[in-house]
Amino acid sequence: MAESLPSVAHRPSRLLAVLEGEAANPPPVWLMRQAGRYLPEYREVRAKAGSFLDLCFTPALAAEVTVQPIRRFGFDAAILFSDILTVPWALDRGVRFVAGEGPRLDPLEGFAKLPEMNAKAVAERLSAVYEAATLARLALTEDVPLIGFAGAPWTVACYMVEGGGSRDFAAVRRQAFADPKGFAALIDGLVAVTVEHLGRQVEAGAAAVQLFDSWAGVLAPSAFRRWVIEPTRAIVRGLRKRCGKGLPVIGFPRGGGVLIPEYVAATGVDAVGLDTAVPVDWARIAIPATTAVQGNLDPMALLAGGKALDAEVDAILNGFAGRPFVFNLGHGIVPETPIAHVEALVARVRRSAAAR
Repeated sequence: MAESLPSVAHRPSRLLAVLEGEAANPPPVWLMRQAGRYLPEYREVRAKAGSFLDLCFTPALAAEVTVQPIRRFGFDAAILFSDILTVPWALDRGVRFVAGEGPRLDPLEGFAKLPEMNAKAVAERLSAVYEAATLARLALTEDVPLIGFAGAPWTVACYMVEGGGSRDFAAVRRQAFADPKGFAALIDGLVAVTVEHLGRQVEAGAAAVQLFDSWAGVLAPSAFRRWVIEPTRAIVRGLRKRCGKGLPVIGFPRGGGVLIPEYVAATGVDAVGLDTAVPVDWARIAIPATTAVQGNLDPMALLAGGKALDAEVDAILNGFAGRPFVFNLGHGIVPETPIAHVEALVARVRRSAAAR
């Protein structure tokens, strides 16, 4: 039988307080991809929508699945249901999702004829996303903030150049070296579009935003600095200028490894998401104690459940005790995850306060 979920005395808002630099005991908890196929209620709405993109672009349905995990688990934050490839879709890159294969796009043929990066025009095409954010915000209680998100320019560019997923995005990396000026034009355009896209989400009700740089880890250090750190810094500055200095920004440079402390220092993010491979003991020392960290449970531990899950959760909680910390996964929850395991995870994080 699933464990009961202990109640938590919320304050408006535990997550936002941590992102502002406060330590919380227990820490706030939410999970990347917390609205997804492991939930029967999500599958029901997904079937009604007809396709994944139809679900993303039907505001009432996107808002519904955004809120579903909050109703079931009482997470400390909701993340807007959408996808990082909505931006390439709005740039007419022929985005489609192929069953068993993942996303497919019409690949760019060099950088001489880039799509027109008119940020406001792109945002107009994505108006359904912002409407979904407004509806989700209205459905949430005051103490549960809505997180908006976007793909970081490097990761979005990977899909646009490659035309889909890849093990190492070798073609993209080669073209970035071969034509740095042309690739920079693509990245700079995506920076402007991303600032507008995230700014619209904030105006629609998002209280914080997260930048997903899912393929940051394929880059050499010099390229990481140029194509991950520099664009992220520009986006953070742009958002602060547009939305105010108090907007919390979470960066998730997946695979960044030893370059994560440099990423934190150079970009100005308020919090950094850690992927599964980042050692907790190292991160506790290497990342300044004033910076919130988020992560980094292995989704496979959540899938396995039981004593293995308990041990991993406790190790992370102990490792980041006493500093601003948000409990999360090191990557997204997988569809096969039992609901009872998620209930057990939330219960264990919430009970951690009694053990300290």
